[in-house]
Amino acid sequence: MKRLGYTKYAAQGGDWGALIVDRMGVQEPAGLLGIHTNLPGVVPPDIAKALATGSPVPPGLSDEEKHAYEQLQFTYKHLAYARIMGSRPQTLTGLTDSPVGLAAFLLDHDGRSLELISRVFAGHREGLTRDDVLDNITLYWLTNTAVSSARLYWENKYSLVPNGVSIPVAVSAFPDENFQAPKSWAQKAYPNLIHYNKLDKGGHFAAWEQPKLFTEELRAGFRPLR
Repeated sequence: MKRLGYTKYAAQGGDWGALIVDRMGVQEPAGLLGIHTNLPGVVPPDIAKALATGSPVPPGLSDEEKHAYEQLQFTYKHLAYARIMGSRPQTLTGLTDSPVGLAAFLLDHDGRSLELISRVFAGHREGLTRDDVLDNITLYWLTNTAVSSARLYWENKYSLVPNGVSIPVAVSAFPDENFQAPKSWAQKAYPNLIHYNKLDKGGHFAAWEQPKLFTEELRAGFRPLR
């Protein structure tokens, strides 16, 4: 950012970018005023442990926390693609041989995202267009980066739950994300939470699928830092 001429800035991340901005929040580089995330690393350690062991919903959770736990249970059961990329990324050579195979792999990231993406092919106009979907697939195909991009899952050594983020944090909780982060979890994970909002639509790829809502969230989240 200094090379670009910025002495003060904010950072936003979703998906793997969410992990990156959390790490930036821990490191607190000079000039970073705050972060915004739409996939916050807020799952409490005891909840993460219960999920890892396949335990039923723990007692004492609020309705929001119970809903998030159930969403995470579903997510944990459908992470085969991540386990493959996290252990054997170089074996995914089929993604560089077949554009149809690549398309199927990219579209089926998670069940709800597949539904949201599929609706455009059923004639609905909200969210992504057919060209949006095909452009994204084509980007991986023409640059031959399906396998190299998968290596991130293998190379990452950081926990998905950060410790020590004390700078200002803004959280946008979309309903069709891998889980809709409860405010109670966000407040515990980020002691300097300056913005939290539950949206009524949008999923894991909210910046792509709901750009207007996403932009409004960025503006609202970072407004206190201006």
